[in-house]
Amino acid sequence: MKRDTSIPEGTVHRLTLESSALKGNLLRDPTNRIIDVYVPASRKPDGLPLLVDLVGFTAGGPAHTNWKNFNENVPERLDRLIASGVMPPCVVAFPDCFTKLGGNQYINSGTMGRWADFLLQEAIPFVEDKFHCGGAGKRGVFGKSSGGYGAMVHSLLYPDFWSASASHSGDVAFELVYATEFPRLLRALAKQGGSIPKWLDAFWASPKPKDSDMHDLMTLAMCATYDPDPSAPYGIRLPVDPETCEIIPERWKNFVAWDPLTLVETHGAGLKKLKAVYVDCGDIDQYNLVYGARRYHRALERLGVPHIYEEFPDDHSSVDYRMDRSLPILARALSN
Repeated sequence: MKRDTSIPEGTVHRLTLESSALKGNLLRDPTNRIIDVYVPASRKPDGLPLLVDLVGFTAGGPAHTNWKNFNENVPERLDRLIASGVMPPCVVAFPDCFTKLGGNQYINSGTMGRWADFLLQEAIPFVEDKFHCGGAGKRGVFGKSSGGYGAMVHSLLYPDFWSASASHSGDVAFELVYATEFPRLLRALAKQGGSIPKWLDAFWASPKPKDSDMHDLMTLAMCATYDPDPSAPYGIRLPVDPETCEIIPERWKNFVAWDPLTLVETHGAGLKKLKAVYVDCGDIDQYNLVYGARRYHRALERLGVPHIYEEFPDDHSSVDYRMDRSLPILARALSN
């Protein structure tokens, strides 16, 4: 709910894109995708920087443009930041990347689909062509949680495409954030005879999934993302022994290959090409992400990558207010 009605309102345009990259995805998720695009008030989008919002698990981009009670949605936040002069004007895209497994890590997967290709080859070029914004040197990516992971990994893997990134509480240090979830998942699967398909079918049929179900769904989604098995039902296999919860080294190795702490060692130098790199995390993050964030910060320092790292006194939940810090940094860097 907008707090100051005197602030000029930007416009949110709703686009739809039929994706070729997502065709044939194993989960049979829709290939027709919504992309909401914010254009600031009293400005033509031509020549403005483009920021891309990657949302967290269980959300889709349009969730950030929806009405929000007792607080601002992201377009309203942008209106305030731009009107106050804290943030230069920019266009912001909100692509819908939701999946049947509840979320996305924004990388290509044999199970989840070619989500990196969707963003880089289709969604962002589509927005830039429509609004004449962004382009080389003027693209930034930001997100929180799974979206923070996406921003972090995209900046590592595609530094010639992106020129600025901000990761809020992104997934990092997989042994702390994911490995600890498998005992609970196995207990949940045991109620369905250990069957992943039966558990998923029951989840989708449930009129009211529990919070614990969402966590178990997320763990299955990570399996489908980092170590997919297209020959398995729903493309999912576990990296642990279903009886003892012992790590299966060859399976877990595929997870670890996608950990930002692994990728930074081989791709971190490329971050020096970016105009701004921002990383933050709450100092009591309930998913232990602050410890991985600190390790990532130390790796960037060791590699000589200019960046801003911040911790704040909060946990993982309801921290959209941190955009007040990151978005002006990205917009200023891309406007220069």
